[in-house]
Amino acid sequence: MSDAFDILIVGGGMVGASLAAAFVGSPWRVGVLEARPYGAPDQPSYDERSIALAYGSRRILEALGVWPGLVAEAAPITRIHVSDRGYFGAARVAAREQGVAALGYVVPNRAVGAALMPLLEHAANIEQIAPATVESTSDEGETVKVCARTPDGARELRTRLLVAADGANSPVREALALPTQVERYGQCAVIANVSVDAPRAGTAYERFTDSGPLALLPLGGARYSLVWTQREDAVDAVMALDDARFLAALQDRFGWRLGRFVAVGKRADYPLVLVRARTAWHGRTALVGNALHSLHPVAGQGFNLALRDIAALVEALRGAADPGAPEGLQRYQALREPDMARVVGFTDFLARVFARDLPLLGHARAGGLLLADWSPALNRWLARQNMGLFGRPTRLASGQEAAWPHN
Repeated sequence: MSDAFDILIVGGGMVGASLAAAFVGSPWRVGVLEARPYGAPDQPSYDERSIALAYGSRRILEALGVWPGLVAEAAPITRIHVSDRGYFGAARVAAREQGVAALGYVVPNRAVGAALMPLLEHAANIEQIAPATVESTSDEGETVKVCARTPDGARELRTRLLVAADGANSPVREALALPTQVERYGQCAVIANVSVDAPRAGTAYERFTDSGPLALLPLGGARYSLVWTQREDAVDAVMALDDARFLAALQDRFGWRLGRFVAVGKRADYPLVLVRARTAWHGRTALVGNALHSLHPVAGQGFNLALRDIAALVEALRGAADPGAPEGLQRYQALREPDMARVVGFTDFLARVFARDLPLLGHARAGGLLLADWSPALNRWLARQNMGLFGRPTRLASGQEAAWPHN
């Protein structure tokens, strides 16, 4: 295979693979460089964890041709219930009041991989390079040179546009020395699947507690995906609990809205950090997904924000003769900045305000939840925020195919 690409994507997880899917049928030759091949036992992107997809993300995935492969395993979210432990008041958002069938969907990560990979494997203009890691990059004006390490040895690649989709600790972003905001929350997220004895079909819960937010997303039947925020100094003790004690602690924090917690699956934890690059591009390199912004999971916006990055980058490059030209990347920055600033700011605000266990602040939060529940305008704003419907329109975000012109 040739080592010359029009677009080279570093990172073949859900974000990088989704971006590659957006370029299927384009006039450009696209490479996807990934350290762990799809299906490898240590590939973390497509495991049994679940992702919450906003209504707007469904439209993007429909435009990419990915959604049909997800429908069978997509559990709809028809209601969202938000509460603050120890304080009166709750905010509720219902799909029927917004005129949609579902506010979003909960989908296993592995199902996303199973839907994406056939599209890439059968695309004539996509080459997957895995396993491979980037050793160095250098912008040479008309192209970027990428030195990669593969099982067969070193490989020198050249591309007109390099896209970093390589995660919050992006080596590509770090090599560029881009100014980046990095702030630790002093919290970790504990994730697991749990079962209850009184499920409420289609209802997702966000409950703020003294240790941090606790989210339960419906997986169908009696199963829920749990994201439970813990202080860093307490997470080891929580992870060390046996299943019975873990479920009892969870019951105490969440309450009885779903009856009794009866089972928990394998648990994992990871530290929560806010990462935001100050620019979405530099030279002939663009950033997408966690390489550009890694968020607290309090509002479930991480992958949804990344899909809007993809939609904006595709929109910015439509009709471009050179995908790495500054004009297109400037358009990408302009398309993403308002939405990114709003979502990052809103998520960070929620994570910080609801983490402080002060009585006066707690009553103020309760009043805010009641207002969001009673005010049609505020309720609609909250619904649109959760559905990912803000931001400048793009073809993919409107559910339209990219419709690439052919050379």
